[in-house]
Amino acid sequence: MKVRIPLAGAAVLSLVLVITGCGGGDDTSATGDATARGAIDVWFSNNAQEVAWGRQVVEAWNLTHPDEKVTAQQIPAGQTSEAVISAGIIAGNTPCLIYNTSPAAVPNFQAQGGLVPLDDFADGPSYVTARSGDLGVQYRSPDGKIYQLPWKSNPVMLFYNKTVFAKAGLSTTAPPLATYTDFLATSQKLVSSGAARYAIFPSPSSQFFQSWFDFYPMFVADSGQQLVVGAKATFDSDAGRAVAGLWQQLYAQNLAGKEAYTGDAFADGTAAMASVGPWAVTAYQDKVDWGVTGVPTRTGSAADQSTFSDAKNVAVYTACTNRGTAWDFLKFSTSSEQDGELLAMTGQMPLRRDLVGEYPAYFAANPQYRVFAAKAAHVVDVPNTPASVEVWQTFRDSWSNSVIFGKEDPDKALADAATKINDLVIR
Repeated sequence: MKVRIPLAGAAVLSLVLVITGCGGGDDTSATGDATARGAIDVWFSNNAQEVAWGRQVVEAWNLTHPDEKVTAQQIPAGQTSEAVISAGIIAGNTPCLIYNTSPAAVPNFQAQGGLVPLDDFADGPSYVTARSGDLGVQYRSPDGKIYQLPWKSNPVMLFYNKTVFAKAGLSTTAPPLATYTDFLATSQKLVSSGAARYAIFPSPSSQFFQSWFDFYPMFVADSGQQLVVGAKATFDSDAGRAVAGLWQQLYAQNLAGKEAYTGDAFADGTAAMASVGPWAVTAYQDKVDWGVTGVPTRTGSAADQSTFSDAKNVAVYTACTNRGTAWDFLKFSTSSEQDGELLAMTGQMPLRRDLVGEYPAYFAANPQYRVFAAKAAHVVDVPNTPASVEVWQTFRDSWSNSVIFGKEDPDKALADAATKINDLVIR
């Protein structure tokens, strides 16, 4: 759900940047037995729907595995879940599995020596491929191993308020939002007509992850690339400059809000559009008469264009002794049956090869989720790169200074940020 996103804030950045230099390496998996079995502990997020899903999957497992009991709890309270996990790695007391592992934090957890490569298990890589197909490739680490099981995604799409669009004289069934030109013209009409104060209002704050909900979905949709590919930044490009140019105009014309906003600008009617994932279906169902479409591109949005995944994954942590049980339970909890339960109970998209084809009854009964399931086949996540959080913070600082607040030319800011990031990922 959306409420979890702000939990990955600036406090994580300061902690992660400190611990990245603490050493530890990624070879501690050698001290564990990939076949050892017995009782294990696991952590789930504090999302109520995921907690309910986790409760039933643990009960189902324990019923048939009395000698390999799984004990589950929510991630302990702390400033952020990433900070709690990092502290647990340092102390050596993480559970075997955490079902809330952020892909952006994986490089840092790996540098701490906190993660077990799934390659340690005989069928590890083959299971990931069988379940996720080509989508799983992007989660491999630079050393060629995979330290996270791609679990579930929340493909970012564009929600729009039909009531506000109708008030502005815009179509509510086929709104002109496909290209950057369309998007800007529609934004201007929404505000000039008085239908809404802002066309769109992503958070303008400086936390590293905020670029995942303004710049990154559009960049991914237009370029199909991650922020960094092959140890080189990709956004100092025609695609990156075009996205920055669009947002620069939105901010300069006061079509997007620059100030902090308490609450939800889309739910409140302050903004006519929002970049969101499938969690928004239930979040807005009683508040907004919404429609959904893909984010715009330079030439026009299409059904098969990519978007940001906003995934949460599962990792095996090196404090785990009974790793054979941990791996077996991980496979059990991400089986076709349990992924179906996850979909039904949370509305989040398991990272599987063919969601619509595998769960036709669910999508027939819940057609509002079908568009997200189709998009889940075309998701791009954050790059698995060294200094991941620092990379994103470097980008966000540049974006904020130039695009949002107009203190620097965006093209120069992107070029300078790319140079800094290239140094970060090869140091």
